[in-house]
Amino acid sequence: MFNTDPERERLDLLTEKIIGFGIDVHRALGPGLLESAYEECLCYELSEAGVGFTRQTHLPVAYKNVKLDCGYRMDILVDESVIVEVKTVTQLIPIHTAQLLSYLKMSGVRVGLLLNFHVPVLKTGLKRIVNDY
Repeated sequence: MFNTDPERERLDLLTEKIIGFGIDVHRALGPGLLESAYEECLCYELSEAGVGFTRQTHLPVAYKNVKLDCGYRMDILVDESVIVEVKTVTQLIPIHTAQLLSYLKMSGVRVGLLLNFHVPVLKTGLKRIVNDY
């Protein structure tokens, strides 16, 4: 028998829930809309389920013990535990992963999701990134 990490289990369940909401939104709208439309609908689903979140959360850069506002914003921060970046691109490329990984490191959040809605099936546009497990 092995030890289970309750926080890891909580984050796994939360990301499963977010992915499920993303699939619901994608099934209803299909590909082809702006990121803002998918973000709005995903936030509606989170709100209806009673899941806490913030939108367009500022993310300052720490430089020489000073926090500087350099214009970084996380699309959705769910339950202060999961960063969700909404994309509408032909395909996810390494810069999207690098962006989310940077957000994870700068914020101290452990889990992030890239959800690319510009694909026929959301499963092919999904990437989960874990920082510091």
